[in-house]
Amino acid sequence: MARRAAAVLLLLALGCLLGILLLCLGSGDTRGAPSFKYGIVLDAGSSHTAVFIYKWPADKENDTGIVSEHSMCDVEGPGISSYSSKPPAAGKSLEQCLSQALRDVPKEKHAGTPLYLGATAGMRLLRIADPESSDAVLSTVMDTLKSYPFDFRGAKILSGEEEGVFGWVTANYLLENFIKRGWLGEWIQSKKRTLGAMDFGGASTQITFETSDVIEDPKNEVMLKLYGQPYKVYTHSFLCYGRDQVLKRLLSKVLQAENYQETVANPCWPTGYHKSLLLSSIYDSPCTEKERPSLPLNTTVVVSGTGNGNLCALHVSKLFDFTNCSFSRCSFDGVFQPEVSGNFIAFSAFYYTVDFIQTVMERPVHLPSDLKDAAETICATSWNELFQKAPKLEKRLPDYCSTSMFIYLLTTKGYNFNNRSFPSITFQKKAGETSIGWALGYMLNLTNMIPAEEPASHRSMLYNYWVILILLFVITTLTALLTAVYLLRHSKSSTI
Repeated sequence: MARRAAAVLLLLALGCLLGILLLCLGSGDTRGAPSFKYGIVLDAGSSHTAVFIYKWPADKENDTGIVSEHSMCDVEGPGISSYSSKPPAAGKSLEQCLSQALRDVPKEKHAGTPLYLGATAGMRLLRIADPESSDAVLSTVMDTLKSYPFDFRGAKILSGEEEGVFGWVTANYLLENFIKRGWLGEWIQSKKRTLGAMDFGGASTQITFETSDVIEDPKNEVMLKLYGQPYKVYTHSFLCYGRDQVLKRLLSKVLQAENYQETVANPCWPTGYHKSLLLSSIYDSPCTEKERPSLPLNTTVVVSGTGNGNLCALHVSKLFDFTNCSFSRCSFDGVFQPEVSGNFIAFSAFYYTVDFIQTVMERPVHLPSDLKDAAETICATSWNELFQKAPKLEKRLPDYCSTSMFIYLLTTKGYNFNNRSFPSITFQKKAGETSIGWALGYMLNLTNMIPAEEPASHRSMLYNYWVILILLFVITTLTALLTAVYLLRHSKSSTI
């Protein structure tokens, strides 16, 4: 009888524990759904604009790992820098996505939702070529943003270094490399190393990583203090080395080599592909104006693909200057760069190009030789074969030979990744459900959501629940065990 009673008591203890656990899990917010704050960032890139809407729990503004991408919208049409001749159209182009933002952010939250616009390399180039047009585009865009019921906090053209550092912050924030939640719900310093970030946009490319080496050029050094920890970061942005500008510059090199004939052979396009181009479409950029020929810009040339990987690589290599360096070491174009170290994440066009290689061409990319072999294979594949493999990518298909070869040369000869360091690069579009890019880091910085000091006192409500659960579990278990032992001893003594 006593043994049965002891067993019953143990079962009751387990039942009590289960009930406490369910209570803790179910009582996180007795007032209903949690309240959220929202933030909106417009990423005004050179080729297009994307609108990102972020959200986070209203009482957690200075915590980490909690801001998530609520939704996003790709603006139809080109980037705002393309509207230099008709600035009002730049503002109007944003209206559809801003209308979506009105729906995605609860109406009662509109007035308290910060709204930012950051323009990148496309507008940097326009500011160089035509400052008045750049100001006019930015002004009309600001007028449009101010007309919406959000808390508009400004529009600006980011420097290349800001773009690189904010991308680095975004990636490491999302992957909890600065600080993370402990098992009791408290925030603790992460023991993981930060990872480097490589962005390949439409008009520029950035590389940013933490280093202990001496950074010989002060322009490339950024000191940050995040959650009480100092970070010395190397960053550089290469203007005119984004995907779209690279393709223009590459066509210019091909035309030069062919002496601007009416029909030009392009080894970086697949065989069977040809297109008529106006010279103005190639030389309408500050990145190519120094190579502008004396021919009228309304001259048309017919460009035909010959699919020659080796010759294409030769043309691509002409985009870089590996000869001049006034520092102990350089990447290219005389720019100082310390040795790459640690893990890297490569996003934007890096990701899309490597994803094409892996999914459409079904080729692995583990080592530099894999990337080179894949680029040569793409170059040697005819237009008909490529189109059969990926008809939905028709617009981008002719240029995968060029971009694959460019990424190979950029990462190996430019950034000096080798067989040992190249496998440390992860080509990735998102971390969880949030896009990797500069936009989130930009918002986190402007809203002061990453404090300079360590948030030692920050605890989540789960911490209290765990403490209660553990104490009740210990008390209940000890009581049940002591009672069971007492009953068993009493049972034995009564049978003697």
